Amino acid sequence: MNSPDYEYLRKLLKERSGLDLSADKQYLIESRLLPLARKAGLSDIPELVQKLQAGSSALITSVVEAMTTNETFFFRDKVPFDHFRDTIMQDIIKARAGRRSVRIWCAAGSTGQEPYSLAMTLKEMGAALTGWRIEIIATDLSQEVLEKAKAGVYSQFEVQRGLPIQMLMKYFKQTGETWQINPELRAMIQHRQLNLLQDFSHLGTFDVIFCRNVLIYFDQETKINIFNRLARQIEPDGFLVLGAAETVVGLTDTFRPIADRRGLYKPNDPRAAAAKPADAAAAPRMAMAGR
Repeated sequence: MNSPDYEYLRKLLKERSGLDLSADKQYLIESRLLPLARKAGLSDIPELVQKLQAGSSALITSVVEAMTTNETFFFRDKVPFDHFRDTIMQDIIKARAGRRSVRIWCAAGSTGQEPYSLAMTLKEMGAALTGWRIEIIATDLSQEVLEKAKAGVYSQFEVQRGLPIQMLMKYFKQTGETWQINPELRAMIQHRQLNLLQDFSHLGTFDVIFCRNVLIYFDQETKINIFNRLARQIEPDGFLVLGAAETVVGLTDTFRPIADRRGLYKPNDPRAAAAKPADAAAAPRMAMAGR
């Protein structure tokens, strides 16, 4: 793959997914896109680039999805789910006692393990949430991974990664060599295709936003843009949960970290960002929404 082809792919991926590849990631593009090229009947990456430059929208979508990292597993990193159960939901139960409802957004829902982990956590809280209206929206850039998430069918390997055996037996049904999460939990999740650099104001406001392990792929300007827009979608007393390698510190004052709760943030003033220049107009057209 020559330098012009690589630069074209870097620019395409940045515009379409927000993925910010450094100059030394040619090997990554080759390992992920060469199988895609051959599947499409193309001999190599340069021929793939020619096809993309000709405006094949279906192929562009396939390229973006092939380059999107969808690594995930049940109760990934454990700590955020402990915070969700012991800190976030304890606070929400008190603060929302009047309306008895909670809205949660998984902004990088991928193949569903994260939103289903949240659903299981809520189910395990039992009587504390009896009569509550629970809404979980899981979004991702890739329609392919969303379809897997909707089906809720996982391999033996996937259910062995992070999922306690008691929850596997309680919430899944085995069929042959696969396991499907039960209909009650599947009904708790709304799966929607969404690109984080596009407008997401139509989703409404949330009590809790999980946006984990996706912002690490974006440049600083894009991160700031997303944080400012997330602040407009979260309740003033809501919670933002980021991945272990992600932070708002040094990027935005719309959120503040919670002491002794790694990855957990509260909004400072979610309405303040509205007074700033419109971020959406300055942002790249699209962004990756799932991992």
